[in-house]
Amino acid sequence: MPRLLQINVTYKYGSTGRIADSIGDLAISHGWESWIAYGRELSSAKGSKSHIIRIGNETDIYLHGLQSRIFDRHGLASKKATSRLIETIKDINPDIIHLHNIHGYYLNYPILFEFLSATNTPVIWTLHDCWPFTGHCAYFTFNKCEKWKSLCAGCSNLKAYPTSLLFDNSANNHKLKRQAFTSVGDRLLLVPVSNWLNDIAHQSFLKDCQSAVIHNGIDPEIFHPHDARQQTDDSRQMILGVANVWEPRKGLTDLIKLDSMIDHTRFRITIVGLSADQLKKLPPSIIGIQRTQDIHALARLYAEATVYVNPTYEDNFPTTNLEALACGTPVVTYNTGGSPEAVDPSTGAVITPGDLPGLLKAIEHFADTPDKESLSEACRHRAVTMFDRRECYQKYFDLYMSLLK
Repeated sequence: MPRLLQINVTYKYGSTGRIADSIGDLAISHGWESWIAYGRELSSAKGSKSHIIRIGNETDIYLHGLQSRIFDRHGLASKKATSRLIETIKDINPDIIHLHNIHGYYLNYPILFEFLSATNTPVIWTLHDCWPFTGHCAYFTFNKCEKWKSLCAGCSNLKAYPTSLLFDNSANNHKLKRQAFTSVGDRLLLVPVSNWLNDIAHQSFLKDCQSAVIHNGIDPEIFHPHDARQQTDDSRQMILGVANVWEPRKGLTDLIKLDSMIDHTRFRITIVGLSADQLKKLPPSIIGIQRTQDIHALARLYAEATVYVNPTYEDNFPTTNLEALACGTPVVTYNTGGSPEAVDPSTGAVITPGDLPGLLKAIEHFADTPDKESLSEACRHRAVTMFDRRECYQKYFDLYMSLLK
């Protein structure tokens, strides 16, 4: 019976946690045994089909975060927790080791990769951001930095996650990552979740690694068009924006500027995912909603919207684009990272970041589309045929089988 071990920062929390759990379920359905090792205890493991392993504890995460915040040594603490994890991995003796996000204040990557380089086990690593090949940050496009291509040093992005308040250890971090992440050789298979991330990873010290792109997926049974638009006293067409956290790179400021440009007798902007402080600062003409855990309510908002706008300045492959498409709503996105890969000309528009007149023109184009039903069907068709999560998970399992052969 083949054995699968996945390592991720969370279990059943956030998109990467749900992906790991679903892949584990699929492997079990094919007669495998599945383990998931995770760092942050943000969700109950009750009812899981996989064996669940906690890496470290809250104190360990706190001390790891302290080292990161002061000394810029993210991924270099948690030594005892990682050593204990390795002993557990030896006991499990997995046939496949699948890494997801290994950053997040819970794992020591040099210790982990020293072990991985000494085993004969195939390693798959799903890349969700750029942290594996930079000296500090998870993204660098907002900061327009290209030092990661040669050697990070004198980092201008220290305040970005994982934030360092005092020291700049980016040069040493970059060297340590290069040494660790290239040590596994041809047993390491990278799985970037966008073509964009695949391209830039191959411009880094990971350029010689094998790779296979598997896009993130969504559940089309949850995110789907509704029979009728929600009936409200407001007959205006909705422009919707959604983010897990509206940090500066997500473009909240641009949505607020856009609000001053639209015809308020025709359109209304609704923004989901705001903090209490952000809600207080919103113009009264914008409808603000705090972050919701009710995905069915979120799906209704997607379906009610005339157009979904994603003004992100820095991203990999946002699943919000896919959720909107699955609900039959066209997507207007900035040309950022892998975000444009979600749409084609019949289901969305790609705009130069910061081009607010272009953003408005694209919104009006979809709002003026006479055949809304055909537009909705095209959006839904693209989401279901290209980004059904079950197909995405099956691609991972197919990779496992190919590696075992």
